[in-house]
Amino acid sequence: MSINRVRQWATAGAGMALALSLAACGGNVGGGSSDEAKFPGDSPITILVGQDPGGSTDLIARALADQVKADLGVPVTVENKPGANGALAAKELAGKKADGHTLMVYNGSLAYITPLAVAKGQAPDIADYEIVTGISQDDYVLVTAPKSGFKTVDDLAKAGRQITFGTTGVGTGSQLSQELLFRQANINAKAVPFDGGSPTLTAVLGGQVDVGSIQLGEAIEQIQAGKLTPIVTFAEKRPSYLPDTPTAVEAGHDVPVQQSRAIFAPKGTPKEVVDRLRQAFQKAFQADAYKKFNEDNQLTPNEADGEELRRQWAGNLDKYRGVVEKYSINLGGAK
Repeated sequence: MSINRVRQWATAGAGMALALSLAACGGNVGGGSSDEAKFPGDSPITILVGQDPGGSTDLIARALADQVKADLGVPVTVENKPGANGALAAKELAGKKADGHTLMVYNGSLAYITPLAVAKGQAPDIADYEIVTGISQDDYVLVTAPKSGFKTVDDLAKAGRQITFGTTGVGTGSQLSQELLFRQANINAKAVPFDGGSPTLTAVLGGQVDVGSIQLGEAIEQIQAGKLTPIVTFAEKRPSYLPDTPTAVEAGHDVPVQQSRAIFAPKGTPKEVVDRLRQAFQKAFQADAYKKFNEDNQLTPNEADGEELRRQWAGNLDKYRGVVEKYSINLGGAK
């Protein structure tokens, strides 16, 4: 046997011994305990929000951040990256390290309405992300400033002129709900897109547009203060806060539009990290303060796991594609 062959065997044997030694101590060559390597360690967590501060998505993110930071034991901050109905934030999330330290409150409309408004392949694909957990759903309400004089859908139809309607962006539930309503009611109307609920609300209050479809949680305070008049809601049934406001269905129109949100992480985030994050968010959902937040903002819990949420959102995409095709609605681009 050659000396070189003996050396090769000896080297291989030493390598195997080292591997066995590392395996026995959990592979921790640093000498610290395995607990130190557990997520999230000492590093903070950032939650991206693709909308402006003060809107529903932003408020939800901050309410959850306040809850999960105690359970995770690290700072959890919210960072607003508004633009393109959240697509800019989603793109940024996709490029982040898949370690659980960057998350996003992802709006469902970006998954099941935006694809109907832009060219194929331009909208983010939820298959490119890990879903930690669903969060909640909320409904839209069509509002106007009291000085407009509009109180019903029939009033809009009899205006004798083109109606301007503010939307929270192209490819949003705000846009789709109004496009469907006005098409079914034969109302001549023109969309005026804004970037988020807050500027849309401001435009309605200031009379820059006649009406706007805004998430109920964002509009309810101004409605209760008498600064906005609710015309119809796009909910399945009348919300408890607006018992005297009819739904679009009651007004004779089929407008099945709602918003949903979830916590997303970059693709490839380890399962144990996703599981730990989901555990923290599930605990947050049970906190009394967060339950009150949901109630105050008319949010319906939808705390589904990732697999169930994918099914829900895929179903919504099919449903909304169907109504868009049925009423020949162009939301802003090639389908």
